[in-house]
Amino acid sequence: MPKGQPPVVPDDGLSTKQRRNAPLLAVHTGPGKGKSTAAFGMALRAWNAGLSVGVFQFVKSAKWRVGEESVFHRLGELHDEHGVGAPVQWHKMGSGWSWSRKPGSEDDHAASAAEGWAEVARRLAEQEHDFYVLDEFTYPLKWGWVDVDEVVSTLQARPGKQHVVITGRDAPEALMTAADLVTEMTKIKHPMDAGRKGQKGIEW
Repeated sequence: MPKGQPPVVPDDGLSTKQRRNAPLLAVHTGPGKGKSTAAFGMALRAWNAGLSVGVFQFVKSAKWRVGEESVFHRLGELHDEHGVGAPVQWHKMGSGWSWSRKPGSEDDHAASAAEGWAEVARRLAEQEHDFYVLDEFTYPLKWGWVDVDEVVSTLQARPGKQHVVITGRDAPEALMTAADLVTEMTKIKHPMDAGRKGQKGIEW
């Protein structure tokens, strides 16, 4: 897209402004590194633009505290204390979803994932956030823990102007078809190929 101009302008009856401000559904998938990192970068832009952010991590262990989580907690506090940016909420399945007030369980990840999606769907219906990150949500879909068709239907019918970014490998075809933006991360080279473990500040 040279100079940010779309190559084709659809005859959909919408103005340029309406088309530009339409809610976005994005999917970051593929075997390469950077899917979640890119989503959190988008969330950072959203926060700076005054869009409230909700992050839902569906797979990562509660013990795995990524650097972005700490940063977004501080950004949320900055908003609460000084009115800068926008509100931030961060929820992790591995720690037991915060709204359920029960500890995470290693016994039934499928039930926890379904509970997480049900809460996200409720929030979408009530337009609780402006920008959602459903981190590693493709895995519950791939494993059959959450119904793909129901997710796609809910996302397509979401009211208002709510942006949603979903990350994870092996995104279902139906989800990618429904999305406005699909990016596939392809690994060309990785430090682990040379026996190097992840580094603080790079991997987390």
